[in-house]
This record gives sequence, C-alpha cells and structure tokens, in this order.
Amino acid sequence: MSHNEHSFPLLSRLLRAASSLSRAAIWAAGGLTLISALYITVDVLARKFFHFSLGGSDELSGYAFAISVSWALSFATLQRANIRIDALYQIFPPRVGAILDWIALVGLAVFIAYLTRYAGDVALTSWQRGSTANSITATPLWIPQFIWVAGLVWLCIVLALMLLRSSVALVTGDLRAIRELCGVRTASEEAHEEAQQGARLVKGDAS
Repeated sequence: MSHNEHSFPLLSRLLRAASSLSRAAIWAAGGLTLISALYITVDVLARKFFHFSLGGSDELSGYAFAISVSWALSFATLQRANIRIDALYQIFPPRVGAILDWIALVGLAVFIAYLTRYAGDVALTSWQRGSTANSITATPLWIPQFIWVAGLVWLCIVLALMLLRSSVALVTGDLRAIRELCGVRTASEEAHEEAQQGARLVKGDAS
C-alpha cells in the first residue's frame, strides 16, 4: 500500500467501492451474454426441429452485446486491461513513465466523455421521438440505449475517480500509485495474477 493510501483514505475507499461495483457489473454482463447465447441456441433448435422461430434473437442479442460491453469497460479499465503500445514506454525513466500513464488516462477519459455525450444524445432522441425497432418485436429503442449509456456513464465516473487519484499521486510524487492505478501491466504482474487465480480455482473459491 502506498503512502497516499493513508493520506487520502476517501479516494481509496471510493476506488475500492467502484472496483466492487464494476466487478458485480461484469458478472451481470456475463450473465446477460450467456442468456443471449441460450436464447439464440433455443431459437436455432426451434427453427431446425419444430419449424418455428422465437423471433428477435438477432436483434435482442445485439442489444445484449452492446449493454454487456458498456458495463464491462469499467472493470477492464480498473484492471488495466486496455491495450497500449509500450514499445518506447519500457525504456523511459519511472517519472517519465508515470507522466505518460497520466496522459494516457486523460486521453481515455476525454474520449469516453465525448462518446458518452453523443451516445446519450442518441438515446434521448429515440425517447423523444418514440422510435421503435423495425422488427417483429418493435422494441422501444430508448430502453436498451439508455441501459447502454448508463454503462458508459458509470465508466466516466470510474475514470473521474482514477484521474483524481492519479493526479494526486502525480503531484505528491507517488509513482508507484500511478503505476498500479493506470500503468501498463508488466508480464510479471500478469503471471502473478494468473498464479493467484489458479490457486483460487484449486481451492474452489474463484471470484
């Protein structure tokens, strides 16, 4: 635990809470994807053997995929699972690397903020116009769109917390905190996490 964990306990608690909620969200997203896959499977089998269709499997699976992705992004970001090109990053001094990590996080936050804004405009327009899907289900488009946007809004909140925490760490010179929060994951870190996950699987309490 870095020094600033004690100096800024509120930020640390908020990030831990965000991590817990994001973990719950990714489980829900995975469940939604599984339900979508089962629905498609049943629809295909019904067409093949009983000559009827449940209808809307392609449409509903599209909604499920978009919603699952938007709600999974926050956990992926907290786990530093986003892809970064680090060919030059590895040769820079730690302080320069920390600044690059912070700049990368700022860039990601700005991009997601713009994406969320325009995604919200799309959902709001669908709601105002009463738009429905051009399909047999005639789904009101604002329903899946607002759930999708909610995932992006949550990602914005998580990014804001990460940016605030990393900015404090940058100002106070806590390079370790920046690296742990938004740095590029090293091969040793990934190997260590895989080993821990394997140990949990053996014990039967993987989460």
